[in-house]
Amino acid sequence: MTLATAARELPIKPGHMLAARLETSEGLIPCWNALMELKSCSNEIVLFFLSGQTDIGPDCCRAISIITHNCWPAMLTSIGFTAEEGNILRGYCDAASAPAAAPS
Repeated sequence: MTLATAARELPIKPGHMLAARLETSEGLIPCWNALMELKSCSNEIVLFFLSGQTDIGPDCCRAISIITHNCWPAMLTSIGFTAEEGNILRGYCDAASAPAAAPS
């Protein structure tokens, strides 16, 4: 019996940019922390979509903002939200964190 193996060159070096991302404050740790926070406020998000209640709290919105602005788009889909739901959450939380307009 003969075993055949094949190897090919990768277009990038293994770990390319991973080490740099891990070392910076903009790396993976804030993303994972935000994901853990998001898990703790999942009830708020589900009610937001099911009943239209718009009371997603500031901590939950902060986690949504970190994930949707600084992390992989797939982080939300990996926990069951669609890309469209992620965009809706991002829009809601961006609007909620925007300073109120001064009365004219």
